[in-house]
Amino acid sequence: MNAEIISVGSELLLGQIVNTNAAFLSQELAILGVNVYYQTTVGDNHLRLTSALEQAQSRSDLVILTGGLGPTKDDLTKESVGALVGKPLVHHAQSLHNIEAFFKKRDRPMSENNRKQALVIEGSHVLPNHYGMAPGMVVSSNGVKFVLLPGPPKEMKPMFQNELLPYLVEELGGREAITSRVLRFFDIGESQLETDVLDLIEAQTNPTIAPLASEGEVTLRLTVKHADKNEQKRLLDETEELIKGRVGQYLYGYDDTSLMEQLFLQLKEKGCTIATAESLTGGKFSGGLTSFSGSSSVYRGGIVSYATDVKENVLGVSNETIREYGVVSLQCAMEMAIAAKKQYSADIAISFTGVAGPNKQENKDPGLVYIGIAGLAAESIYYELKLPGGREAVRDRAVKYGCFYLLNELKRWNKSE
Repeated sequence: MNAEIISVGSELLLGQIVNTNAAFLSQELAILGVNVYYQTTVGDNHLRLTSALEQAQSRSDLVILTGGLGPTKDDLTKESVGALVGKPLVHHAQSLHNIEAFFKKRDRPMSENNRKQALVIEGSHVLPNHYGMAPGMVVSSNGVKFVLLPGPPKEMKPMFQNELLPYLVEELGGREAITSRVLRFFDIGESQLETDVLDLIEAQTNPTIAPLASEGEVTLRLTVKHADKNEQKRLLDETEELIKGRVGQYLYGYDDTSLMEQLFLQLKEKGCTIATAESLTGGKFSGGLTSFSGSSSVYRGGIVSYATDVKENVLGVSNETIREYGVVSLQCAMEMAIAAKKQYSADIAISFTGVAGPNKQENKDPGLVYIGIAGLAAESIYYELKLPGGREAVRDRAVKYGCFYLLNELKRWNKSE
């Protein structure tokens, strides 16, 4: 079964809301083994929606529409699909009763246009809406199934999972399921990663390997199709091992995780506490780490030492270091990390200093970053980076590099030693 998703709503085209529905539906359909080959977004216009429907009908077995089921004149999805399949709209008694009960319960008058939400295409399989008013529906025509779902995610998602999913499972029978595993990499570029595993990408058919770039990171999505879950896992594991043999040193996590989340989990697992001293990043690192529930078990505390006199008077960076090397220096980064570790009685500490831009500082170019780490190895270590991008990009990338370096150090660290 090949599927297509049509998202209806001018607000999507105007960028007023983000289209999360299409991503959700694609993920759910993949689990069912349904291929999604097209996604279309169309505004609240009958002619353009009809054109999109006609095109979808010519190339897809399953067409899922979201949005345009509401009470206003610009909600045209039911009318457009009904006209395409040659069937009229009729009131669905139970849905109309539910809508009337909604207003009665709240002691509010119901405007006449709300009755429109109870209209369904004649002969369709109705999908009840337990989280809103307009029901969904499935209607078949010329071998194509059209599914109409509400636009608000809080209504669409439960309707899909509770009403449409059982219907589709019954229709599909014992089809092969598709499962994906995302491998997340850092400190390697997309082009280099693809070069290192290009022969694997070209040779693989099941699982398939697809490189995907994200902000400051690279991912590989492994996708396997098989009816047996154990065989799915075996195929994914084998492919992952081949990839790790090439670029395993850059792999830090899987699926929807992040560098910061992985760092938090590793700190917690090893019973390791951390402190911070941030200049360049302005608290971004500590803010990210403390966003996780239970972070108090690993995060001791930190200081945002933006001003030079704070570095000297609060953290204790020596005046000699500042005069000789400046605050944007590896020497300053190291003293900041050592001081934070001592002041907060932490197992480890990390520091950030550098030039975020857009202007130079101490005659040093924007993007120059120093990261200091104290407490993991016998001697404190530092990293010098020259990061591209604007001010916020430099700061965000510095935080990610800090997480990545700490994760690498934690692999070799045991608190009991």
